[in-house]
Amino acid sequence: MILIIVVSIYIPYINRRRDSKQMTEHNLSVVETATLYIVPTPIGNLGDITQRALEVLKSVDLIAAEDTRHTGKLLSHFGISSQTFALHDHNEQHKADLLISKLQQGQSIALVSDAGTPLISDPGYHLVNRCRQANVNVVPLPGACAVITALSAAGLPSDRFSFEGFLPPKSKGRRDKFEEIAQAERTCIFYESPHRIMDSLEDMLTVLGPERQVVLARELTKTYETIYGAPLGELIEWIKEDDNRKRGEMVLLIHGFRSEVKDELPFEATRSVSILVKELPLKKAAAMAAEIHGVKKNALYKWGLEHLD
Repeated sequence: MILIIVVSIYIPYINRRRDSKQMTEHNLSVVETATLYIVPTPIGNLGDITQRALEVLKSVDLIAAEDTRHTGKLLSHFGISSQTFALHDHNEQHKADLLISKLQQGQSIALVSDAGTPLISDPGYHLVNRCRQANVNVVPLPGACAVITALSAAGLPSDRFSFEGFLPPKSKGRRDKFEEIAQAERTCIFYESPHRIMDSLEDMLTVLGPERQVVLARELTKTYETIYGAPLGELIEWIKEDDNRKRGEMVLLIHGFRSEVKDELPFEATRSVSILVKELPLKKAAAMAAEIHGVKKNALYKWGLEHLD
């Protein structure tokens, strides 16, 4: 009698696990009707496309592409024959309603840009916004994104950061933007084109000064990938040494503003942080040391970011 009770409890548990596994596999491999899929594509290395992205691109009724010729080459490489539809900055607002109509009729659509994740300095915002307003299902796929790729290898603080898009094309606009972020404590990330990179860095130098730590990430995932960080003045000189360093797709990452806190902190407080951080996350170590020594925890936290590995 006891055995029967145990078995009756155990079997449903196994079935639930099996059903859960089947549901996960189903969601990863089968395209749903009336759904817009946001599909990242490689930013340089074709090997970076995901298996799920390929399955979605093969299965959808339509692929909305920033440039159908560019996307056509990608699809051809992977043997995908799905129909494409041009959706770019110049026609997106006009064509969004047409695509939503197709979605509401039950079609599945994949949205792709030329490279990376759609909407990140690429078309797609108006379509996704209208889909949300129309209660159309939107499913995002994770994948390639130059912003995150650059940040992950830049060696700058990544606990707080903002992506600011492309820098303005004219000097005044760029300087205004740099003035806007000059006191920001977060890491700020920009895209820039190769033909403007030196002008932009000179404007940055005027506003932020030669000591601000800046990282240049160019040609990410490609043959000549370069990630180089230095004080801004040194970075400019390094780029000038070789014209090849001015070429390719570029990401600029700027270290957040750091106030001088050395004079505010007693040795005992910083020593406590140095000891506590061996067992605790820096934020907790700084908060605990601040309470013990009666100093500002933010000042101790900043000190830790600058002085502790």
